[in-house]
Amino acid sequence: MRIEAYTQVQQLYNNKNTAKTKQTTKASFADQLQISSLGKDIQTAKQAVANAPDIRGEVVAPIKTAIQNGTYQVSGGSIAEKLLENYDETR
Repeated sequence: MRIEAYTQVQQLYNNKNTAKTKQTTKASFADQLQISSLGKDIQTAKQAVANAPDIRGEVVAPIKTAIQNGTYQVSGGSIAEKLLENYDETR
């Protein structure tokens, strides 16, 4: 194999690239976070929901008592209405 531009190839290998890298000064950067007033309001609302009980005792207690006493009555019409509402929402 013959290389015509031997001197050019040789120059590539002989060329010692002694470019000095620039020293960078170490600057200290600190991350910053700013939360908008809307974000703070949302955080407050989420915290209030998280602290609220899952079961509302004032609503459940009378129903529970009525079931235990055998006096709790549910009309078939109200069950049918809720089933139809649920069906319409899923369609």
